[in-house]
Amino acid sequence: MTPYILVVEDEDALATLVQYNLEKEGYEVAVSGDGQEALVMVDERQPDLVVLDWMLPSVSGLEVCRRLRQRTETRNLPIIMLTARVEESDRIRGLDTGADDYVVKPFSMTELTARIRAVLRRLRPGLAEDRVRCGDIVIDRVAHRVKRAGGEIHLGPTEFRLLDYLMQHPGRVFSREQLLDAVWGSDVYVEARTVDVHIGRLRKALNATDEGDPIRTVRSAGYSLDVDA
Repeated sequence: MTPYILVVEDEDALATLVQYNLEKEGYEVAVSGDGQEALVMVDERQPDLVVLDWMLPSVSGLEVCRRLRQRTETRNLPIIMLTARVEESDRIRGLDTGADDYVVKPFSMTELTARIRAVLRRLRPGLAEDRVRCGDIVIDRVAHRVKRAGGEIHLGPTEFRLLDYLMQHPGRVFSREQLLDAVWGSDVYVEARTVDVHIGRLRKALNATDEGDPIRTVRSAGYSLDVDA
């Protein structure tokens, strides 16, 4: 199951940056730039975690956090607050309001994603597993290792990211363009045929165990990880 994260941030450039990087990490992401709108979005579909800016128009992030904690259905919703406030008293105030963690601007995306994984691991352990299994394939994101039927599979960085993404959506067919956006990023120019090259390398590595080809090629559509292979 792909974790669904709601990013509530009124700085468009920062919101776009956070969304882009979280989607590269495999999360499903929605964005709101307004506190009141964010509350409505939570009502419509409850996220697995909220990244919440302190300073927001209409309703502050602090008030959004307070209201979510008052509701029975969102009382335990993981919340990470973003703020430019650096005083210890502000941090304590945010945590007392109900935030699970607190990240001070400016921050690195590496720090934010690490905080998100830590909070999900603590509060939603099923959504932040470091080891993911799909059929007879096991990927260890921390050790950066892959095994199939118990045997070690050696992959390059791109093939590892490609496999990780496919394993998050077993059975779903992705076009070359979708895989380019998810694995290489939408702001990087790479020819669509490059996907074929890396799929070929990934397929060769996975098939070295003679367990059958888990990658299905769908003509004129794209590629899928076939869990029944």
